[in-house]
This record gives sequence, C-alpha cells and structure tokens, in this order.
Amino acid sequence: MKDCLSRADWDGFVASHPEANFLQSWDFYEFHSARGNKVVRRVALRDDKIVAAYAGVVEEAKRGRHLAIAGGPILDWDDRKLVKEVFQDIREQGSASGCVFVRVRPQLELSDRALKLMAKLGLERAPMYLSVEYAGVLDLRKSEAEILAGASQGFRRKLRKAEKLDIEVSASDDDAAIAEFCRLEKLHAERQHYVAFSSSFLTKQFEAFRSGGEVLIYTARKDGETLAQNFMIFYGPEASYHYGVSSELGTKYSAAPLLHLAAMEEARRRSCTRYNLWGIVGREETSHRFYGVSEFKRSFGCEELKYTPAHDMILKPLRYQVTKLVETARKKKRHV
Repeated sequence: MKDCLSRADWDGFVASHPEANFLQSWDFYEFHSARGNKVVRRVALRDDKIVAAYAGVVEEAKRGRHLAIAGGPILDWDDRKLVKEVFQDIREQGSASGCVFVRVRPQLELSDRALKLMAKLGLERAPMYLSVEYAGVLDLRKSEAEILAGASQGFRRKLRKAEKLDIEVSASDDDAAIAEFCRLEKLHAERQHYVAFSSSFLTKQFEAFRSGGEVLIYTARKDGETLAQNFMIFYGPEASYHYGVSSELGTKYSAAPLLHLAAMEEARRRSCTRYNLWGIVGREETSHRFYGVSEFKRSFGCEELKYTPAHDMILKPLRYQVTKLVETARKKKRHV
C-alpha cells in the first residue's frame, strides 16, 4: 500500500462506492490537517488501479495517542486477502505514528459475520464510539410525496404548520452563513445544556468542504429573524445532515422540516441516493441524551441503519488498559 497524494484519485474511488460518505472524503481530512493533526491517506493498488482506501487522523489525547479511522476502510469486504493486507497496513501506520491503539469504525453494516471478522482481525470492541454507529437514513430514490407518506402524522402536522407561516428558506456557502451558524449554535447549546463547538472548529470544517463544493448551510427566516439552520454535506451518493441548530422561536414554528425538504431537493439534483440524518439511539434508551433528537429523526420515517461498532487494534497493551478504564467511566458519566 502507499500514500495517496491526489484528491481526484482519492475521491474518484471513494465516492464511487455506494456505502461511502463524507467521513472518508478528501476534504474531511483537509479539515483535520488545518487543525494541525497528522493525517494518513492510504490506498491499495492492483494493476495500477485503486482497490482499497482508508483515511485516518492521529489524535493526541490524555488517554493515549491513537489513529482514528471513521467510516473506513473502503474496500471489498469479501476479498479476505485484501482485507488482511489493509489491516496489516493500518497496524503499521499506527505503530509508525507512536499510537497506543487504532480505532476503526468500519463502513460495514452490523452483523454476526462482521463482528466475527473484527475478532479474526485481532480487534477488540471499543469502550467508546467513533462517529455515528446507528443512523437514520432516507431513500432519495423515493419522491418527496412518498417520503412524506412514510413520515409520522406529527411530522406532517409540523410541516403544514411551518408552510402556513411565510418562512423563507435559503441555502448558502458564503462566510456570512457560517458566521451566523456559529452564533446560533452557541445560543442553542446554552439552551440545551451542551458544550458548543468552537467557531474555529465549525468554520474550518465549512471551509474544507466548501473547497470541494460539498457544503451548504440552509437557513429558515421569518420577518428577517433566523429560526433554524442545517449544516449539510453532499458527498458521493449521500447527503449528510451534519449539524442542526435552532432558536426558541424556530422550535415554536417547527421550521426544521422545511430545511430538510429543501436539502433533499438539492441532494436529488446532485444525484445522491441517500439522505443520512445520522445519529439515533434505541427507542428503549430513554435516558440517553440523544433520545429526544432521535425521536424527531424517526418521525421522518427513516430506515434505521446500524453500522459495525468501533473496534480497537491494540498496539501498546499496558497503556491501552488505562484508556479502557477512562473511556468506560466517561461513557457512563455522559450517558452515551
């Protein structure tokens, strides 16, 4: 395997795979590079053609330096020789970077077969998640009418309410849009009692995806006041609802459904076949901090997709035991 230095070659391979999303896109790792993190982009070749790829970022953390590979690798999982080659390369890259462990959340649907494969490769179930492991997905090959027919009565009622209120919806990738999103996100975090992302973190992501024409911020306004915004990423076959924020008035007016319908329309124009609402939790997990937003996403009538959960390739066993203890305690404390 070797490093990939070409955006065109990378995205040409990754984006062509039906299971791919922005987590393995070129621009997502440009964002990580912009934050000063070491990035790994590796490809396997056969007859000078890419047959496998994975990207990861080396995370410096008190619990131990590690290589994080979210949504990858991208390859033919039935080609066991190729799978073995790729995971051996992952081990070598993690070791070369001085990592305690490598955390992989493969782009592979959850199954007994997938879990057995992880074990056979010498990986252990991670104590914490890596990116989203349980997602709500809509099939964009369906028309808007078909999607709405599958949505809950509550969702359709909110949509009808919003449509009567003369709410203006726009989409933009200019600097003013991300500045407004950062401002509203801080207010939203204060109201919902979570720690907001820094403006730098959000802006660097936005700028990285903007360079490839892959991001739009959707904004709902009424009488000049911003009600809600969605940070959308379009990559390969998938449109991703990355972040969403709203004002108190936006919640009252149920502005969010209008933003999603507008983004779905754009996604179809870009030939996306999936609309990924991302993280949801089980219906039984009523104490989970994402339970409420999960129920909102379910109201769309989405398919519930479970990915194979994050697994760790342990490179330094003694140091890793500290990681495991810390992360297990943290997961319990955060109710995640």
